Amino acid sequence: MIRTRPKEQGDQAPPRNLTHRVLTARQTRLGLIMMLVMILFALVGPFFAPHSPTAVLAKPYADPGDGLVLGADSLGRDILSRILSGGANLTWMAFAATAIGVALGTTIGLVAAFKGGFVEALLMRLVDVMLTFPTIIMAILFISMVGPSRVILVVLVAIGLTPGMARVMRGAARPVMRREHVMWARTIGLSSRHILMREVLPSVTSPLMVEIGLRLMWSVVGLASLSFLGFGVQPPASDWGLMVSENKDGLAIQPLAVVIPAICVALFTIGGNLFAEGAARVIGRTEGTRS
Repeated sequence: MIRTRPKEQGDQAPPRNLTHRVLTARQTRLGLIMMLVMILFALVGPFFAPHSPTAVLAKPYADPGDGLVLGADSLGRDILSRILSGGANLTWMAFAATAIGVALGTTIGLVAAFKGGFVEALLMRLVDVMLTFPTIIMAILFISMVGPSRVILVVLVAIGLTPGMARVMRGAARPVMRREHVMWARTIGLSSRHILMREVLPSVTSPLMVEIGLRLMWSVVGLASLSFLGFGVQPPASDWGLMVSENKDGLAIQPLAVVIPAICVALFTIGGNLFAEGAARVIGRTEGTRS
């Protein structure tokens, strides 16, 4: 006898169709384009830098000219070269932190919703404890003790993203656990991993997409903030957040050294916010029509 997977009303609109609607919506498309442009700029920019981002070429806060298109920063380094080279570290670190944080948070949330009872209560209490420590303060305290490291920064930001991600995914997964196809899979004895990966995860891809956009935005802001405070990427490396910190005292003399890197960070985060908000609206309208 062949056991067939039961169909539900929710199966009539598979996640792939909803994903297509999310990606083709005007707001999400605009946000995605903004993020892709900034990612491309950050990754390709270093290859077009006219000078070494650490080379001192002029007097501090020199005006544009003499081969310096945007002028010089507080130490006489080429602003354009540092801007073109300043997004690479932020980009890979933000994506790495987001990937780790999303993976950990999703795993904790799905396991908590799947197991229930004592396991769910224990995991959620641990998540609540983690939420009591602000990410920036936790990172500053830890880096003050062990010293700055890009790998440590990625891990700390990822840990800061994990509890919020876990709560969202646990809330999204709990109703799914009561659906017929999940109960059918548990009844016939499929493994927990199979149920979570094949039955539950595809049903929560929509909120997962929204959260990925939000967590990426928060990663960018967190890493740039740490660099601004002096606990992120360390001099003489080029970094957009670090550039704002290094040149803020000369804002009235050479505003380009502060304004342009700040705009780069803003465009990155605005793109992520537009994508997440647009995806949430599409998902909300779709769920409204189903009900």
